[in-house]
Amino acid sequence: MTVNITGKNLDITPAIRERIEFKFKKLEKYQVPLISKNATISTEPGKQFKIEASAAIPGGQIVASAEHDDMYGAITEAYQKLERQLNKQAHKPAARRASHSNKPEVEAEVEEQEEA
Repeated sequence: MTVNITGKNLDITPAIRERIEFKFKKLEKYQVPLISKNATISTEPGKQFKIEASAAIPGGQIVASAEHDDMYGAITEAYQKLERQLNKQAHKPAARRASHSNKPEVEAEVEEQEEA
């Protein structure tokens, strides 16, 4: 699936498009499928670049934004934020809080009652 890239006060060059698509392609290494991918690049007053990236995933949406003096630096920051969110989503089923049904404390209580 392609990335929808929008430029505000900025023309999207092939190099910019290639960098953003490359970063989104790297996000596919996680086992969470990306349904739709959007990126918006704008220039802020003071010569700063602002990137807003979002991707729809099953059960929700992940969103990241970054501001930087260098456009490619802003793209990298937004990618890293998306990567952290996807990593969290990918490892959510294996998280300790998800295994609360196997409580060892219940077995310890039963042993104490048997001893008495």
